[in-house]
Amino acid sequence: ALPNNNKLEVDMDKIAVLIPCYNEEKTIGKVISDAKTSLPEAVIYVYDNNSSDKTVEYAIKAGAVVRHEYKQGKGNVIRRMFREIDAMCYIMIDGDDTYPLENARTMSERILNYGADMVVGDRLSSTYYEENKRPFHNFGNSLVKKSINILFGSEIQDIMTGYRAFSYLFVKTFPVLSRGFEIETEMTIHAVNNNMQVENVIVNYRDRPEGSESKLNTYSDGIKVLFMILKMFRQYKPLSFFGIMAVILTLGSVIFFIPVLRDFVYTGLVAKFPTLIVCCFVELAAIQSIFAGLILHNLQIQDRRDFENKLNCAYDSYQYKCQ
Repeated sequence: ALPNNNKLEVDMDKIAVLIPCYNEEKTIGKVISDAKTSLPEAVIYVYDNNSSDKTVEYAIKAGAVVRHEYKQGKGNVIRRMFREIDAMCYIMIDGDDTYPLENARTMSERILNYGADMVVGDRLSSTYYEENKRPFHNFGNSLVKKSINILFGSEIQDIMTGYRAFSYLFVKTFPVLSRGFEIETEMTIHAVNNNMQVENVIVNYRDRPEGSESKLNTYSDGIKVLFMILKMFRQYKPLSFFGIMAVILTLGSVIFFIPVLRDFVYTGLVAKFPTLIVCCFVELAAIQSIFAGLILHNLQIQDRRDFENKLNCAYDSYQYKCQ
């Protein structure tokens, strides 16, 4: 019989291994076995996301605690995981056996002993580009990494990795808004923007075994990730976002205004009144962008204060549950 999803654990696990799964019958047993070998004290949770194969059967046979998320999408699965599980350290790993679990001990120690809030399993600094056979995935990973590091002033080496470790404080204060694979980007930006301690651990990567198919669509999911970066840049850095908009609008206005001004200097007449009017309205929009950025910037400062209060509450809860 499957575990009752309505009966949640009340004890605090020391280490919880979280495995979101959708049709991973070929690999889930090995991933669970590797997790038991690397972290024998951990509780292993498999969250099935409407698999149509034998993923659930094999996961139960391998000794994992199996639960279900019936709303499709990796972001929805992670939302339920984070809500239901209490642990001192969380290891999240995909069920496709692309990440060796030999690094799990090092990652968990960074959380438990050194106060890290999130540890990123960095594939891109090791074997990813050699193992991965999808060139557009390689390009997309590099593009996303550079975009976030430039926009948010971070030094994260792998944004899209599904291999991460989290602290209790991160898990219980992270608002999961994404529904799909853009969730990794959202996690990274949230941690960086809120000045949480993020560390990188280089991990090896191996491509999926034959017969195992990726659920990530290079183009549609890639576009969602890029829109997520843009949306979160607007949300977390409103003054910078609207300041850039104001500069773009001002440049456009100036470019079209120069010919009008030149004609006026030479002839004393304004020959292109419609162009002059449009330039004025565009510049007004630029000024409005600056004021919108200033207002939202002040609101963002208040949000940061509220988040620190939420962290304090989560810390009190953590101390209580650890007693």
